[in-house]
Amino acid sequence: MARGRDEHEARKNELNSFGKDLARRCKSSCELCSENTSLTIYEIPPVNDPDIDKCLMLCEECHQQVSGTTKVNPNHWHCLNDSAWSELPAIQVVVWRILKELNSHLWAQDLAEQLYLDESVIEWAEDDGSKSKGKKTLDSNGAELFEGDTVTVIKDLDVKGAGFTAKRGTVVKGIHLTGDPDYIEGRINKTRLVLKTCFMKKA
Repeated sequence: MARGRDEHEARKNELNSFGKDLARRCKSSCELCSENTSLTIYEIPPVNDPDIDKCLMLCEECHQQVSGTTKVNPNHWHCLNDSAWSELPAIQVVVWRILKELNSHLWAQDLAEQLYLDESVIEWAEDDGSKSKGKKTLDSNGAELFEGDTVTVIKDLDVKGAGFTAKRGTVVKGIHLTGDPDYIEGRINKTRLVLKTCFMKKA
């Protein structure tokens, strides 16, 4: 099934409504590395309803690495030596998760051992939606999908709210990974849609 643009746009608008408050909170700098260019909102998984307390304002490089769009570069994350001491739970959670991923590096191990987090923060950090996070995004044949790939629709899909059917064989170019391995985003008939990966085949 495909979910129509209306649902996606509503969520995007709700997230964007946090923009001014987040910019004020982060003083227009990335909340992990303090870079002040190309800032975007990052929702901390597991994602349910949009919640400003579960969002961070990140620069493009931090956002891509944290979201799994690009490979983690350990050298970039030395910036956590500063942000690790934030009192904001959302930052504490993401720092904890990054350090866990970098635990083969001594500096990351040392920093992680110095952290003191409330039980509730640790609980949140451990509940990273691992059922989806860390899982590869696979097509209907089990082939891994990557950002920007081209896929083909394998069965007719009724697109709710958009008033058309995505026909079998439709080619979707330049897909976007959503962070949920069951869904990708792509454009069909000039409409941006959230598409189930089980109905897609890598081209």
